[in-house]
Amino acid sequence: MVDVTEKEMDNPTFKSDTVLSDVHLHCPSKRHLMVRLNAVGQPVFLSYFKLLWDTENSASEKHVGEATTEKEHQYRSGDELCDKDRNNQKKESELNSKGIQALLDDDGDLEVVRRPRSASDLEAEDLLRHRVYPVILLKGKEDAFEDEEQECACDVVKIEHTMATPLEDVGKQVWRAAFLLGDYILFKRDTFRCCSVLELGGGTGITSIIMGTVAKRVYCTDVGEDLLAMCEQNVALNKHLMEPGRGEVKVKELDWLKDEFCTDPEAPYSWSEEEIADLHDHCTVIMAADVFYDDDLTDALFRTLYRITHNLRNSCTVYLALEKRLNFTLRHMDVTCEAYRHFRNTISDLENLQDRKIKYTAEPIKVDFCQFLVYERIEQL
Repeated sequence: MVDVTEKEMDNPTFKSDTVLSDVHLHCPSKRHLMVRLNAVGQPVFLSYFKLLWDTENSASEKHVGEATTEKEHQYRSGDELCDKDRNNQKKESELNSKGIQALLDDDGDLEVVRRPRSASDLEAEDLLRHRVYPVILLKGKEDAFEDEEQECACDVVKIEHTMATPLEDVGKQVWRAAFLLGDYILFKRDTFRCCSVLELGGGTGITSIIMGTVAKRVYCTDVGEDLLAMCEQNVALNKHLMEPGRGEVKVKELDWLKDEFCTDPEAPYSWSEEEIADLHDHCTVIMAADVFYDDDLTDALFRTLYRITHNLRNSCTVYLALEKRLNFTLRHMDVTCEAYRHFRNTISDLENLQDRKIKYTAEPIKVDFCQFLVYERIEQL
C-alpha cells in the first residue's frame, strides 16, 4: 500500500486502496530516473535477483549437477567449516594444549578465541551481500542498464514489475511464494528436467522463467493483456538463462472464470489448437504461487485444475506455494488467516472427491531446502 513518487521512493506513504508486496521494502531505490509507465499509469521497475550459485555453465548438465550437489552438501553439512574457521579451530586447540597462560595478551588480558562458525552461518551472512535494488526504468528506453546487464547476466534474473497496485493488478508485483517455488525448482532440477509445465497465475513470470532453465516447455498463464505483455517482456529479458536449443516459455491467457481456453486468433495471447493438444498430451507438472488471497478465485482455480487434469494424458503433479497472511477480523475478534483456511478446506474437498477417473492426493513439502534467490524466507511461507 504505497504511493511511489520519484522524490519519495525511499519513504513510501501507505494508502488503503492499493496492495504492496514487501519483497523490496528493506531496500532503498538505486537511482531516481524518469518514470516509464505501464498501460494503466503505474511506474515500472526493473529488479535484479541474484542467483546464489554459479550458473555460468548452466548449459552443461554435468556442471549444473556438480553445482547443485555442492550447494546441497553445503546446506546439509552444518558443521562444515571454511578455511578460516578451520585455522581458528586449530589455533584454539593449540592454545588449549599450552594452557591458560597462552590465552593472555601482552597486557595480561584474557584473549578469547571465537568459536568456529558453521557453513550455515556463512551462508546466512552471504545472503545479505546481494540486496535487491528496484530501479525505475527510463521512459522510452528499454535497455537503460545494458552495461549492468552485461556485467551480471549469467547469474541474475531480471524482472520488470510494479511496486503498488490495486487488488486486481497484484500479478504485476513480485511475491515471496514465487521465490519459494523457484528455490524448490532449482533444488530439484532433475525432477523437472525436460518436463512440460503449466503455471497458473504466472504474474510477472519469475517462477516460469526459473522453471524454463530446466523444463522443456513452460506455459506461463494469467489474464489481462497488460500483465501478459509485462510477463512476455520478462521472458525476453531472461533468454540468457535458458539452455541453448531448450527451455521454452510461452505466455498465454488462461481465465479461471471461463470453461475454455482462449482460441480467438485476434487475441494476442490466445492458444492454438496445436498448443492445447501439446499441453494435454505432454504436461506432467502444474504450478501456482501466491494466488490464494480471494475465496472466489481459489474456487475458480481448483475448478480449472480439475478441468485441465481430467484432460491430461499423463499423471500430473501440482505444486502450490503460498504465504499465510494473518489479519485481524471482527467476525472472529482474533487474528486469523481466512484465505489459507479456505485453501486447506478446498484441498480436503479435492482429496475426498469421488471420481472414478482420477484421484487427488495432497501432501506438504518441508520448507528446509536450499535458498537460491535473495528474499526473506519467513515462517509463514
